[in-house]
Formats: sequence, C-alpha cells, structure tokens
Amino acid sequence: MAETPAAPHRTTGSTLLHPLSALLGIPLDQINFVACQLFALLAAFWFRIYLGPSHASSAVRHAFATLFGIYFAVFCFGWYSIHLFVLVLMNYGIMNMASIPNIHRYSFVVAMGYLTLCHISRIYIFHYGILTTDFSGPLMIITQKITTLACQLHDGKGISSHEDNIFIPSTFCAGPCSNYKDYIAFIEGRHVHMKLLEVNWKQKGYDRLPDPSPTGAVMYKLCITLVSLVLFLTLTKNFPMAYIIDNEFLEKTPFLTRLGYLYVVTQSAKPKYYFAWTLADAVNNAAGYGFSGVDERGAFRWDLLSNLNIWNIETATSFKMYIENWNIQTAAWLKRVCYDRAPWYPTALTFVLSALWHGIYPGYYFTFLTGILITLAARAIRNNCRHYFLSSVPLKMTYDVATWVVTQLAVCYTVAPFVMLAVEPTIKFYNHSM
Repeated sequence: MAETPAAPHRTTGSTLLHPLSALLGIPLDQINFVACQLFALLAAFWFRIYLGPSHASSAVRHAFATLFGIYFAVFCFGWYSIHLFVLVLMNYGIMNMASIPNIHRYSFVVAMGYLTLCHISRIYIFHYGILTTDFSGPLMIITQKITTLACQLHDGKGISSHEDNIFIPSTFCAGPCSNYKDYIAFIEGRHVHMKLLEVNWKQKGYDRLPDPSPTGAVMYKLCITLVSLVLFLTLTKNFPMAYIIDNEFLEKTPFLTRLGYLYVVTQSAKPKYYFAWTLADAVNNAAGYGFSGVDERGAFRWDLLSNLNIWNIETATSFKMYIENWNIQTAAWLKRVCYDRAPWYPTALTFVLSALWHGIYPGYYFTFLTGILITLAARAIRNNCRHYFLSSVPLKMTYDVATWVVTQLAVCYTVAPFVMLAVEPTIKFYNHSM
C-alpha cells in the first residue's frame, strides 16, 4: 500500500523542486514561492537592463510582465490558477460593459463575491491545515487590483479599462497592489520622471534631471530579506503559537510569564511577512518600479510600493501607528474602496471588509472585531489623556514607554486568533488571558 505523501511536501503546483523541499525539510509550496520570487528578481534586473523603455516598446514590456506572471501562477498553483484567470476575465467584461457610475460597485461585488466563494472552498479542500501559499493569496491581490482600477475609473482618474498589471511577476505572488497610473508610467518609461516632477527636483539641489539607480535600495532590502529568512528558520518553528493554549503551560505558568511568551511568539510570527513583502518590494525596485521621489536630505526614495515599515512597527506607540505601517498597500486599498466611501461607521465597516478579504476562518473575525474596539478605545484615550503628558520631557518619555508596551501587548492579544484560526483555541486563549 502506497504511503500518503508527507504534509510538508504538499502543493497544488509544480513538483519539480520536490527533491529540494525534501532535502531542506521546507514545505514544497514555500519552496515554489521563494523560487519564483528569486527568479523574478533575476528577471527584473534583466528587464530593466535589456527591456528598458529605450530598448523595447510598451507592448513588449506589457507582454513580458504578463506572460511571466501567468507562468508563475501555473507553476505555483497548477490548475487552481484558473480561478485567477476567471476573476480577471469576469471583471474585464464588467469594465467594458458597465456604466461608469456603477462600475466600482459591480466590480467590487463580483470580485469580493468570487474571492469569498474561493475562501469557502479552501475550508473543504485544505481544512484548517491550509497550505502556506495556496491560490487564495494571489486571488486576494488581484481582488485589490481589480477593485482599485474600478474605483479609479469611477472617480475619473483618466485611465482606460485595461488590466495589464494584474499578472506582473514582481507583484503577483506577494503583492503589493499598485496604482494603475504609476504602473503605466513605469511601462512607458515616465515613472521616475513623473515622480521627480512631483517633488520639484530642482529645489532638491539637482541642476539637471537625475537618473536614480535602484541598486542600493535593492541591496538594502535583500539584506533585510536575508535577516528575516534567518529569523523565520530559527525563531518561528521554535516558538509556536499553539503553545500558548497548551494545558500544562496554562496551569503551571504565571500570568506575566504567559504574557511575555505571547509577545515572543507574536514577534516570531512576523519574519515570514517581513521576508515575503520586502523581497517583493526588492523585485519591483530591481525592475525599476517603485521610485517615490526625493527625501528632505536629497536622497532618492524607492518606497512607493513598500508594504511595511519595520522600525515604525516595532516602535509603535499607538494601535493606529502600528496598523498604518503594517501591510501598507492593503491599508491604502481598504481606505480607497471602503473607508472613504462608507456612508456610516467607516472604521467598523473597514475592519469587517478586511476580515472578509482575508477569509472566512473564525479567527480572522475575532481579530478584526477586536481591532475595532481597540482602535476606538485607543483613539478616545489618546484624545483625552495625551495632552497631560506633554508638559515635560520625562513625562512625555514615560507616556511613550507606557503606550509602547500597551500597544505591543494589545497587538499580540488581537492577532493571536488570526494565527490560531479556529473557534475552540481562540475561546480557550480568551478564557485564560483575562
């Protein structure tokens, strides 16, 4: 009787790298993901050098990005990638047939509806043992891109209803969602020039239009990626979130020790996000995409598509500051399609949409509904108390330290259900953390 394949080597995509997965003991879906991102990094350098605007037409650059994106989809997710193509084709039809006043509504309902159906199907396909990088991840990114484009068409941003940027390899696997206008400017070779004009480069000390290179930014972000990978391989597996609801741990460990461990396991869960998002950002920059202008010191900035600010996350002294620097492009998407358009209760509706976008696991809803309460409470406390601590430096420092501790622990408490997913462990965690 044949043995069932070990869970760590399951994937819905290519099994070409199975020997490497078995050798390293890393799930095959993760190996495929990293392989695609590293290949995309090399392709991005080649793209910038040999398919730059001066060497290739916009059509060729579009075609290269689209074909590579489609290949990565099939390589990583196999026949499940058909869901991505179906969603794109449905919304392409909507954008060509729907009236401008309603285009954003139709696209939003269809994209979020299809995404939700796929999230439901994951329950039956993978149960709670979901793959780390199944097809729903890119589908979530595509949903952002489609609804963003539809909102821009509705708002009259002066763009056409093409969807060439849906499958660009630099953003396909791990995002982020990018502005269509910026993408078109990048493809046509106007991206850097456009951003320099926005910041008035002559006032920044340049006597002629500069030609910034992304190499330094890419190297810096690759260093962060490497450190994040090392932390992921050493910390994440040694500090599992499940241990915080272990019966022996709960019965024999003092409350403050459990609180400290909760902080440690939450920190150890972050490196995989730091790794994926920073690598995706580096790939974009390597292709020449992501330039955002010049800072106050005259240095070039390549953070247009950055999805996180690690320093601001780790030093956040408010819940608002934390979430503004975590998954930045998703936060911008939520603001664009929900918060700015909600007729009432924009904060609550935005958190609910975020939960629905992530999936239907109960843990997501525990997290985001808790997030509503913490956001409102933190806002009220800050507005009513902060001014009492601004009269002197020691008081301000005391306030900052206290709010940093409270913010970090509040985040830990909020995101624990997000990691545990199911109702039973979440309720058990709540019962023993009060």
